[in-house]
Amino acid sequence: MKFLKILVLVCCIPLFSGAGIAHKFYVSTTIVEYAKKKESLQIITKIFIDDLENVLRKRYQNPDISLATTKETEAYADLARSYILKKLHFKVNGKEIEPEYLGREYDIDIMSAYLEIKDVSTLKSLEIENEVLFDMFDDQQNIIHLKTPQTNRSFILEKSKPKEMLNFK
Repeated sequence: MKFLKILVLVCCIPLFSGAGIAHKFYVSTTIVEYAKKKESLQIITKIFIDDLENVLRKRYQNPDISLATTKETEAYADLARSYILKKLHFKVNGKEIEPEYLGREYDIDIMSAYLEIKDVSTLKSLEIENEVLFDMFDDQQNIIHLKTPQTNRSFILEKSKPKEMLNFK
């Protein structure tokens, strides 16, 4: 367990580094919090902007795609939203549910996307599949932090293992 905490810390350091610094690690971080009183799963996924731009440029064969700049258009922002929703999947209590995309925010070189799954009165099981940037980088790792009133869990998803199933009592 201590090794996992150290590994998660080492993988998260690039997410909080300064702007303009090239990164060697391909990592995203997703925080999923079960808000029991609001009966919802609140989700924040953080992705390096340059990695997201590169995957969108490759996918849509458009070298002009730009996010977080004056060149960003609503069409480019919609491509990012669509990509995230296609790559991030949730099964709550055995039922696949698409989260509602609430918006995005940019901070230096990271985009934070905000999502929510409503009407979760009880949380018996949760399956998370995160394939963000797997189509761009073979060594991409997607770190998931899950917070519930009873537990905090973290795990890493990789191209060879893109999903995790959690059962709660």
